[in-house]
Amino acid sequence: MTNLEILKRLYNDYTKIFIIKILLAVFFSILVAGSTSATAWLLDPAIEKIFINQDQTLIFVIPILIVLAFSTKGISLYMAKVIMINVAEEVKKKIQIDMLSSFIKADTQQIENKHSGKYISNLNFDVNQITGMLSNSFLSFFKDGLTLIGLLTVMFLQNWRLSLIAIIMIPIASITAKKLGRRMGKVATEAQEKSGDLNKYLIDLFKNHKVIKIFQRENFENKRSEKFVDDLKKKSIKIATVFIRATPIMEILTGIMIAILIFYSGKLIMNGQLNINNFFSFLAAMMLAYQPVKSLATINVGIFQGLSAGKRIIPIIDTKNNISFNESLGELKLNEGSINFSNVNFNYESNLDNRVLKDININIAGNKMTALVGHSGSGKSTLLSLIPRIYDPTSGKVEVDGQNIKEVKLSSLRKEISIVDQNTTLFDDTVLNNIKYAKPDASNDEIFKAADMAMCTDFINKLENKFETKIGENGIKLSGGEKQRLSIARAFLKNSKIILLDEATSSLDSETEEKIQKAVEKLISNKTTIVIAHRLSTILNSNIIYVLDKGKVIDQGKHNDLLKHSEIYQNFYNRQIKEN
Repeated sequence: MTNLEILKRLYNDYTKIFIIKILLAVFFSILVAGSTSATAWLLDPAIEKIFINQDQTLIFVIPILIVLAFSTKGISLYMAKVIMINVAEEVKKKIQIDMLSSFIKADTQQIENKHSGKYISNLNFDVNQITGMLSNSFLSFFKDGLTLIGLLTVMFLQNWRLSLIAIIMIPIASITAKKLGRRMGKVATEAQEKSGDLNKYLIDLFKNHKVIKIFQRENFENKRSEKFVDDLKKKSIKIATVFIRATPIMEILTGIMIAILIFYSGKLIMNGQLNINNFFSFLAAMMLAYQPVKSLATINVGIFQGLSAGKRIIPIIDTKNNISFNESLGELKLNEGSINFSNVNFNYESNLDNRVLKDININIAGNKMTALVGHSGSGKSTLLSLIPRIYDPTSGKVEVDGQNIKEVKLSSLRKEISIVDQNTTLFDDTVLNNIKYAKPDASNDEIFKAADMAMCTDFINKLENKFETKIGENGIKLSGGEKQRLSIARAFLKNSKIILLDEATSSLDSETEEKIQKAVEKLISNKTTIVIAHRLSTILNSNIIYVLDKGKVIDQGKHNDLLKHSEIYQNFYNRQIKEN
């Protein structure tokens, strides 16, 4: 996108609705410009009438008018800034909501292809660049631009020859600003990358805190953290350095201009072509013009920062999902809940050359239990993820009761599916809310019943606040088995027709597993269940077992049949007998 396209997009989507407030800020900017110009203009009659002519009638009037001018400027400047700060924060809120909505709705593959730390940097660093452009740069454009016009008017009214000399500084400042702005856009992009790297590292640090301690890598991580912080520091210094690079240039130009003007003014006064009162009014206007010229010289820098951030943010908001919600299509009509995979192939977008699933053709009977067995990396979990359309097949189709799941409303499909994953995901919230997440309108009695069926009640009652206990980030205050049981409680509460169990008892000890198995038997009764199990004892009574290897189904049948003719299944079975 071009810079103009980004500006149009930001205006149409985020600032247009605040146009009245922005115009009000412009009105106050006009008052700032008018009062600043009036201050410079008032020095002409003040010097002439009071100091030269010693006119007693204006000795009170002019000071009062100067106080009024400064008061108007101060109040108007305050009002303009407050209005634009509020507008900027509203815009920030809208952009962040749109970004978060994009993250929430995004395809899982899109989220997995980029570290969460980078997204956090986009959400904070980049959005702040845009709001800074709005609250600072745009306000400065109106306020300082109008002030400069007003002061230039005063200068020309006092002496047009001196004014022509003074305005030479403006195009020189503009050229400097343009060069600095381009440089700032590049540096801001580099800083955003370093901010993202630091966020990535911080997330990894918290996630792997125990591992760091076990392997005694504290010193190593201290050095790594110092590098990430130092890299961001260097970029931040570079941004600040580039930003203030205009200052010495402006100071030198101002000094030269004042020196030339004093010399030339002195000549005009000596020749009687300029009155002393006109000179001081002109000089005051020129000195007051220094600040807006300086601000306008750096405004380009802030705008380029915001535009650079916009180039990174807008594509995130505009991300088109490959997996459509299909809101206009019909509902899934569920009967038996049978699932068929026909010529299904799948590969991740990040690795297009490596097929994870190859020519999968399997039939999963409704109201029965089907098991998937295979070595790690054989494609079992990926196959399971195709059913609720976490991913879509690269080719082939998946059908539920003869209906292509890509041709029905996505919500109607997912409401019929529950999953208990080996990687249990919990929220930093109460036990009750974590279970209730599966069914937001559930009553407390339903939640308590689900917890009881999942064998959760005993350990929940031992917690400090029982069901109202906050369990920390991803349930850090609970054991692996307790977290898994909460996940199973969710499935009980949702009570869906299709149950997906991915190593559902992998984190449980033998005693707890036995209890959970009884609960799971109740959960899957008269439901279509697909199980990935580490322990073969949990799938002995499956209607059919599919053996996967390197993305292919290489064997299928019941337990006893597979023991006779499947070498991989035999190896699984024999290894577990030895382990036991």
